[in-house]
Amino acid sequence: MAPIKSIIFGPTGRVGSAAARSAKHYGSQVVLAMRNTQKSIPGLSPEQEREGGYERIEADLTKPDTVQAAVNKTSAKRAFIYVDFTSSDYMKSTITALKLAGIEFVVLLSSWSVKGDAKAIQPGNFLAWTHAQIEINLSEAFGQHGFVAVRPAWFASNALWYKNQIPNGEVKLAFPEPKVDWVSPEDIGELSGAFLTRGSQCLDSTDEANAVYVPGPEQLSQRNAIGIIAKAVGKNIKVTQVGEQEGQEVFVKTTGLPERLVKQLLLQQKTTDKEGPWLFVDPHYETALGNIKKFLAREPMRFHEWVEENKQEFVI
Repeated sequence: MAPIKSIIFGPTGRVGSAAARSAKHYGSQVVLAMRNTQKSIPGLSPEQEREGGYERIEADLTKPDTVQAAVNKTSAKRAFIYVDFTSSDYMKSTITALKLAGIEFVVLLSSWSVKGDAKAIQPGNFLAWTHAQIEINLSEAFGQHGFVAVRPAWFASNALWYKNQIPNGEVKLAFPEPKVDWVSPEDIGELSGAFLTRGSQCLDSTDEANAVYVPGPEQLSQRNAIGIIAKAVGKNIKVTQVGEQEGQEVFVKTTGLPERLVKQLLLQQKTTDKEGPWLFVDPHYETALGNIKKFLAREPMRFHEWVEENKQEFVI
């Protein structure tokens, strides 16, 4: 029996790279769909790429015609995709292109913010709304069992938002104390690649059978996380709490993230600061905490382990 052919969009990202390597590990033939086919893939050397029989093709999720052409040319049957926040139709055109080109199953990098009935989520919550609309479009195109939404919580790699402040020996934050989970992007990607190869049959038969929540194993504040980073890079880093407006301005300036997204993130942090860590009392949390071990048969990566592996990323 010929191996399943899976196409990975965004393989130069941390999650996409891990998804590609994982899909290969679990038996897929892997196509790397990239805007720039000359870019290197994190964690995958040219030698490993050749030996693994990976195939590169030019494609851009924001351009549905390139998506359809890439799938047609490679005859891929399964696809890993991520959210395009700039899409005016919540990726409906891209999803349609995948379907028309012959994709049968999709793994979406979604968000923990999507809970319950996706159609009930209101547009006031930008993060949840955007991810939910894309999940709805996937469901309409592929059916409930034709896709899996991987819903991680707070990425460990979000710590790289501090990178441009670290050289000053001070990180300014509006809300340094709320605790988050710090899930490794590599864990998210490995899980995604496993689902891509195995398909939806490996999931439970529940109301949200095609949604998998993925929290990290930690309960660490940003302040404590910065302490771990400081130890790893051998530098004293002071954490200074600033007002919400200044925190927003610093966040936008030092990360380059859109102001709308920064406002949503700070609102989430502000709510957590006042009401406590919502994630750890979420009804999905306790069960989801075991998903890495359940599906990958290993423990999730701890934050200090992720920082140690990526400490050069924090050095400018």
